Amino acid sequence: MSENLERILDARLVRHPLGFLQVGNVPSEAELKEYYADKYYQTEKANFRKTYPPEEIEYFKIKIQQRAYKAQQISSQDKGNFLDVGCGEGFALAWFKEKGWNVEGIDFSSAGLEQMNPSLMENFKVGNVFELLEEKIKEQKKYDLVWLGNVLEHVVDPVSLLRSLSALITKAGCLVVTVPNDGSLYQERLLKEGNINQRFWIAVPDHLAYFTYESLKNTSEETGWICHEIHADFPIDWFLLHPGSNYVVNGAAGRDAHKARVNMELLIGEYSPDIVNEFYCSMAKIGMGRSLTAFLTPNKLG
Repeated sequence: MSENLERILDARLVRHPLGFLQVGNVPSEAELKEYYADKYYQTEKANFRKTYPPEEIEYFKIKIQQRAYKAQQISSQDKGNFLDVGCGEGFALAWFKEKGWNVEGIDFSSAGLEQMNPSLMENFKVGNVFELLEEKIKEQKKYDLVWLGNVLEHVVDPVSLLRSLSALITKAGCLVVTVPNDGSLYQERLLKEGNINQRFWIAVPDHLAYFTYESLKNTSEETGWICHEIHADFPIDWFLLHPGSNYVVNGAAGRDAHKARVNMELLIGEYSPDIVNEFYCSMAKIGMGRSLTAFLTPNKLG
């Protein structure tokens, strides 16, 4: 972590005691509920689209496969009960159902799933995600694998969410948490050196919490989990070092940068999940990668 990071942080963000950055004045639960139910998917926010080219669908599947492989190594389970919290467009639901898992998805909005995987609506429940989780806890539902893909950064209280999820995991189960890699030393160096002129990763109200490798690991361990590994993905923000591909300064470069990211992930994905996961585990440890995925199991002693 940069020694000067505390001083130069955007004024809208504060440091949580567990290390992650958080919006100081968070929106109300009612405001967030309206935003996600009525606007988020319908306006193609956060990279959700009405359609995707075939190579991008394959890219989604490869990333799910790589993460599922590690989760199944940790839990020694290749089938069971699967819960996707904030399932979005349902790509993980579809992948695990095809592999023989009993799948359930919950989200504030059904728009993404209806658009991309409508056949899975019978496996889905729409509503306030936190209320739905509380219902499942009261019903003593248990899952062998819980998927939290790009959700933790959106919630008002990520600490409480992580703590509550432990009640839904079987003794041998696994929680997979993916978040953007934001507020890193690399990003701050880009700003300091003039490669970018703003902290492009601050996205309010979409993102209310911001995690790095260190803060994701610490937050997980302090909320009752054993953090086995954290993996990165392709570091698309490497393109920001070159003026010809800097999509923050020149938004028109974004499409080509994303296309290159997808193609690189497809090439890397031709290797075995063991090799790819080892590579991305090392990337995460040096703070690189546009997102981070933590593989967690309940800490029975915690």
